[in-house]
Amino acid sequence: MLAGMTLGVSELAGSELAGLIVAISFAAGLNVYATVATLGLLAQAGLLNLPSGLHLLGSWWVIAACGVLFGIEFFADKIPAFDLFWNVLHTFVRIPVAALIAYGATAQLSPDKQLLAALAGGAIALAAHGGKTAARVAVTPSPEPASNIALSAGEDTLAVFLTWLATQHPIAAAGIAVAFLVVIVALMRWIVRTIAGAISSAMSFKIL
Repeated sequence: MLAGMTLGVSELAGSELAGLIVAISFAAGLNVYATVATLGLLAQAGLLNLPSGLHLLGSWWVIAACGVLFGIEFFADKIPAFDLFWNVLHTFVRIPVAALIAYGATAQLSPDKQLLAALAGGAIALAAHGGKTAARVAVTPSPEPASNIALSAGEDTLAVFLTWLATQHPIAAAGIAVAFLVVIVALMRWIVRTIAGAISSAMSFKIL
């Protein structure tokens, strides 16, 4: 898609629609308020034709509400320790909203394909959210707040950038999201193995 052209989600080809869902779901897993607000602003600017299932996102009321919530998250997500509580709480926000966006974006498809899209969107958002939360667990013990602030700012920027890119070049945006998902899965496996190894060592020490 060329920048400046109006993109109609319902007119996307199968691979482009899948790319859009992957990128948007990943972005929502990082910062759902920034993602929804960006989609709404793009629709208001005439750069995105939202399908009937997502028309609500283009409402100024929704955009304003997400803007306010994004402002709150912008600060809350950068406070060491409190950001962990904030992210755990948003497990019940980011994942369901990502699933609903994926469901609404596939309104032109059959109900079973819509359900599959919603499940995929929720799973991708869960992976992104889990990776974000794991990263916070890793940097929170640091005595200085700079690492939390830098990490949070990077996540906010990536969420907005991926959302915009998905509406212009959905395949490229999906490629970026998939690359991050691969890194997240690899890190999660390493963390699980490390914890399992530590537990195994502790149990062996007790036996001895």
